[in-house]
Amino acid sequence: MAPEFKKILQSLEKREYAPVYLVDGEEPFYIDMLTEYFEDKILQPHERDFNLMVLYGKDVEWADVVNACRRFPMFAERQVVILKDAAQMRSLNELAGYLENPAPTTVFLIEHRFKKADGRGKLVKYAKEKGYYFTSDKIKDEQVPGWIQAYGKETDFAVGERESQILATYLGNDLQKIANEIAKVRINVPEEKALTAEMIQKYIGISREYNVFEFPETLTNGDKDKLYRMLAYFIANPKSSPMPLLIGSFYSHFSKLYQGCFLAGKPEKDAAAALGTFPGRARQIIATAQKYSSHRIEACLLLLGKYSTKAVGIDSNADDRELLKEMIGKMELVLG
Repeated sequence: MAPEFKKILQSLEKREYAPVYLVDGEEPFYIDMLTEYFEDKILQPHERDFNLMVLYGKDVEWADVVNACRRFPMFAERQVVILKDAAQMRSLNELAGYLENPAPTTVFLIEHRFKKADGRGKLVKYAKEKGYYFTSDKIKDEQVPGWIQAYGKETDFAVGERESQILATYLGNDLQKIANEIAKVRINVPEEKALTAEMIQKYIGISREYNVFEFPETLTNGDKDKLYRMLAYFIANPKSSPMPLLIGSFYSHFSKLYQGCFLAGKPEKDAAAALGTFPGRARQIIATAQKYSSHRIEACLLLLGKYSTKAVGIDSNADDRELLKEMIGKMELVLG
């Protein structure tokens, strides 16, 4: 969970309400979560009929919003006003005058989704001074596995490194989609406390046998039959696993193996911390690394660098399928 968002959520849960909240950005996951909180959690059910007002940017002018915020709550301590799709409101910046002197009995949420509010104007300035301003940015692809593991921890449903990589590979950086798929698993297995690859395959539909995270492990584990089945699958389905994605998965795997070459004999806890994983997984990585010399693993990393440039058309006109066959063949020779 984003630290700034967590700070806002903690203050709301303590019922320490600010008079104004401005949330913007391209990632709707946190914006939707906050909007849902304002709609369902701040007021008691019997207070919402008279004290919850939801307005839409494309339908209102700034004066309508100010009038709604200035009215007094009815039979309640406060009222909640939500301006949805604020980016579509032509006179949005005119609300700066209200934000400079907001009503103390109104909790006002400005939901500015899919783009950032103009940081040069007074709207953002007063939102920061009088309440909270939060930008919900899209996270980078390489950050998604870590986000999934953190989300699992926050929701009391452990997601390991392997499982988070599988989900990230096939679901991308759509946080709401990831959360929905994890929720789907939890509905089907409410007593379970950790996500497994078998659950992913059964309830989400991602094949454990044919996923890019398992592919490099199959190569270094020496299971030739499975390796060739997977190679045939990825060659036949190039759109499901573009070459840059496969190379990224192989690079992550071999980078950890290279580290593992120098961690043998270290305390499990220290090795796991160095590898950024849990002790059981660290043992597996170190055991695999011991099968090969650091020189052979380094040679594989150099090959990945070479094929990374070929995959984007540098010094090569071959398509992804030919490059993949060639790369796997050369890595087999290196590993022996």
